[in-house]
Amino acid sequence: MARLNLWRWGALGLAGLYFLVPLAASVVFTVDVPGQGLTFDAYGRIFSTDGFTSSLLLSLELALATIAVVLLLMVPAMVALRLGAPRLRPVVEIVCSLPLVVPPIAFVAGIGTVLKWGPEHLSRTPLFQTFVAIQNPEFPFVLVLAYVVMALPFVYRALDAGLRAIDVPTLVEAARSCGASWPQALVQAVLPNLRGALLNASFLTLALVLGEFTVAQLLGFQPFAVWIVNVSGSQAQLSVAVSVLSLLVTWVLLLVLAGFGGRTRTTSRG
Repeated sequence: MARLNLWRWGALGLAGLYFLVPLAASVVFTVDVPGQGLTFDAYGRIFSTDGFTSSLLLSLELALATIAVVLLLMVPAMVALRLGAPRLRPVVEIVCSLPLVVPPIAFVAGIGTVLKWGPEHLSRTPLFQTFVAIQNPEFPFVLVLAYVVMALPFVYRALDAGLRAIDVPTLVEAARSCGASWPQALVQAVLPNLRGALLNASFLTLALVLGEFTVAQLLGFQPFAVWIVNVSGSQAQLSVAVSVLSLLVTWVLLLVLAGFGGRTRTTSRG
């Protein structure tokens, strides 16, 4: 038993070094300026740099829209699978896992090909304006559609784990027997018991959208990740400082999520 604990702590220590050493090196790079010593000017310039606020707000808006769309799509579908079509679960699981095996380059190439249909084939139809609207630089909804597809594997796993932990048929049947409609049964009986799974799915989607670069860059938009790369060409120290700050914010969100999920489970047991 002692040997097992030793191996466990050793593995955790190596994992900690693997993540913390590059982070520490990045922090040193941002605060150690040759000839000036330690300075935090790079972090002070983050909020005043051109494009920071607009790109970050755009990424947050895209993240919120993606979370809303993917949850509205997946939660009813997975509850329906649990209630009436359990044999289709392997099919849905395979479909939701496909984005993991499709390279982002191939994925965005397909999106670009579809978007070209607008001016080439649909210029005289009402659909042309739809193609134009979803590519609006102020809020490119085409990125939301792409991120929904990319988030499917993570959202599916999070929701599937949450649904496995509760008895969905019994909850729905109890709500229906009390006079609730199907939407009311879903909202009032099932969703409160999926709070932890919904939070996990939302956080994973948020992290994906904030860090996604390939699709946005190749489609010509500039959310937060693309802005960081563009800034790195002229202000490398600033871009690393922004990356460190965004990583720390992500960790804080993860800790808050873990704490909130733990309190939720404690409250439900009590």
